[in-house]
Amino acid sequence: MFSKTLVQIFLIANSLGVFTLAQNYNDAIRVGFPGLGPDARALGMGNTFVAISDNASATYFNPAGLALIKNSMLAAGFNFANFNNDVSFLGNESSSKTNGTKFNQASIVLPFPTKRGSMVVGIGYNQSKDLSGIVEFNGFNSGPTSKIQSLLDTDVPFDLYLTDELNNTPINGNLNQSGTILNTGAINDWNFSGAIEVAKNTFIGGNFTIHTGSFESNNDYFEDDTQNIYEDVTAVGEPQTTDFRTFNFKNLLRWDIGGWSGKLGMMYQWESFMRLGLTIQFPKIYTVEENFDVNGSSEFGTGQKYFLDTYKYSDQVKYDIQTPYEFTGGVAFNLVYLIITGQASIIDYTQMEFKNPEGIDQTFFSDQNNLIKQSMRVAYNGNIGAELTLPLLPIKFRAGAIYQQSPFEADDPEFDRKYLTAGIGFNFEGVFGIDLAYAYGWWKDIGDNYDAEVSRTYQDIKQQTVMLTTTFRF
Repeated sequence: MFSKTLVQIFLIANSLGVFTLAQNYNDAIRVGFPGLGPDARALGMGNTFVAISDNASATYFNPAGLALIKNSMLAAGFNFANFNNDVSFLGNESSSKTNGTKFNQASIVLPFPTKRGSMVVGIGYNQSKDLSGIVEFNGFNSGPTSKIQSLLDTDVPFDLYLTDELNNTPINGNLNQSGTILNTGAINDWNFSGAIEVAKNTFIGGNFTIHTGSFESNNDYFEDDTQNIYEDVTAVGEPQTTDFRTFNFKNLLRWDIGGWSGKLGMMYQWESFMRLGLTIQFPKIYTVEENFDVNGSSEFGTGQKYFLDTYKYSDQVKYDIQTPYEFTGGVAFNLVYLIITGQASIIDYTQMEFKNPEGIDQTFFSDQNNLIKQSMRVAYNGNIGAELTLPLLPIKFRAGAIYQQSPFEADDPEFDRKYLTAGIGFNFEGVFGIDLAYAYGWWKDIGDNYDAEVSRTYQDIKQQTVMLTTTFRF
């Protein structure tokens, strides 16, 4: 989702300081863009669950659905994710992938006796979003630009003896550029939910969620003089800087994530034929404690190496990210052995906001918030799904599709995330259940190593997710 507009924003933000870019609009998107959720039954049906939500994952999708549950329930699950990125960079193709298996759900649902209607509470742990990703690239840039030149307004090239005392450098592009960006982490939710039947077949519910999590992004970037263009002295008066070979620049971004949010849900059931579901996800407040470390080195043909003082270029800051409201509505039809369901969501990404900076200039965040309003849009997401129950057998087959629109106003549809899903469920005597789901997603992305369109990666991303959920009713 790194759009043309985003590149323009990058150039503006870059003028504010190279190392403050650890905090920008991408951070807000990282926590504000929806994940795939924690439940295999829901995922198998394309996460079209706002009008169903009759299991423990109601604490995540629509808390009003808890009121449909008549027996106490335990649920737990895992998910395996494979993230594959095919990158085109300066005419070269490369492919990279990262895998991970995580425990993603543990929930308990408890109905309470009532004289009329129902009252149910639920407590759950859910992994709401996987933050994993990877980019690898390698190619010769024959243009007159380099990362070294883009950093001339900092002390980095000077500290690595890549400039003279007046900050002039003979390096003028024509370098091989390569690197790896590896992202790991997840956002976890602790949900405390409740629901009641306020009128016949009309249910309302709500939850309070505590968010925790972590994120780490390791960016390792190289520029090499593979054609021996810079054989003379790089720093005037320093003969040991003869024959420039390699520049290495490393950024390590680490987050500790906390926060809270709330959701309201409503559901109406018409006989056993149809259900309507509505939810309002209130803005999520994430508090990010960030450590940002910068390392770097230079190497010359004389054998001389120089290294950056990590302490000089590292930073520790704290700030809040507020995500937008999310409104979701859906309908499900029960046609005896077949359930067909669909839903739509609206998210106004222009309402994302940075707040309460500690260790960061407030003006910088004000500029970032203005840039968010200029470049983001109202996104419309859609889901469809179906579940087929085999007569006389405890087996259900599921299929679905997910469409998540890019938050950026200028993005083409190829940047939107699309998923196809499938699943199967086994229910043993109405007591023990096993659900398995598979999701295949694809979308495109771009990224700039510095400046705009001079060192750009074109990314073709594919994600595969396998999710397992077990339930026990008692």
